[in-house]
Amino acid sequence: MTITMVKKVLADGSPCRKCIQAEDMLRRRNLWDRIDSIVIADDRDPTSEGFKRAEALGIDTAPFFLVSEEDGERVFTSPLALIREVLKPHGKKKALVDVNALQASLEKAGPEEIIRQALQLYGSDCAIAFSGAEDVTLIEMAAATNLPFSVFCLDTGRLHRDTLEYIESVRNHYGITITTVHPEADALGEFVREKGLFSFFTDGHKECCAIRKVAPLRRILRTKRAWITGQRRDQSTTRTLLHPVEADNAFEGTDGPLTKFNPLAEWSSDQVWAFLKKQGVPTNPLHSQGYRSIGCEPCTRPTTPEQHEREGRWWWEDDFKKECGLHLTEGTN
Repeated sequence: MTITMVKKVLADGSPCRKCIQAEDMLRRRNLWDRIDSIVIADDRDPTSEGFKRAEALGIDTAPFFLVSEEDGERVFTSPLALIREVLKPHGKKKALVDVNALQASLEKAGPEEIIRQALQLYGSDCAIAFSGAEDVTLIEMAAATNLPFSVFCLDTGRLHRDTLEYIESVRNHYGITITTVHPEADALGEFVREKGLFSFFTDGHKECCAIRKVAPLRRILRTKRAWITGQRRDQSTTRTLLHPVEADNAFEGTDGPLTKFNPLAEWSSDQVWAFLKKQGVPTNPLHSQGYRSIGCEPCTRPTTPEQHEREGRWWWEDDFKKECGLHLTEGTN
């Protein structure tokens, strides 16, 4: 399911008041990141995409919402109706897999077996979140199963050029599709206009990461039933209790609850790199420049051999704050 909001721009270039109110309503209910895309109906341009859609549907009000599903498209002219019927459905779906039983059965399993079980259960509805060395390890293991799987990466707009070229090299190496997920343009534009490009150095990275990483992740995971991450217990003080399999309390998928697999939970960085070297897997050239944990360019720097690998991420903040929001359980700060 995807949701498109059609917003209006008035003849004088100002935004539609009702559109602002509808967006505010969604934001106050923490539902704004459920909107996948925005189309503008510009009073100054009758050929604008929003006007074309409104004309085709016979709609003369703004905003309106298009909800595309496998069985067709629904139109909502009221944000309250959208919230009631789509964004906040009555009742909560139950997980189709007993995560506790799966966790118990795989607690002592090796990474390859965990990945095999994940793909046998979910296939391409199980996505590998790809960005670095741990994640390409997962892709190598998944490719060896000959089972279907999918891969996505979050293109925040602040990645190193080397990282972007590395993503392309991995795509070519395995002959796979890598879905790149981007921040929502209007939300990002508003944030940058208000706070600039480097506000995280003074007020923390959480708000920037929420727009550039968490909201796009939420969108892609709503199309999946499970996902596989490269998290390791020794990466951070916030990951010491990590399980190889767990229920994801922070995000929802197509069935409601998501199953989250962390096959490398018990591995060390040395084990990851020994595997990559043995298998001849492509790696990000930034690693050879001292970058051991790689994120956005402004928030990542090389580390010395004596430092922990995560010390190069958000180095100006306390260790307990060094998560971007992708791997926090619901309600965690």
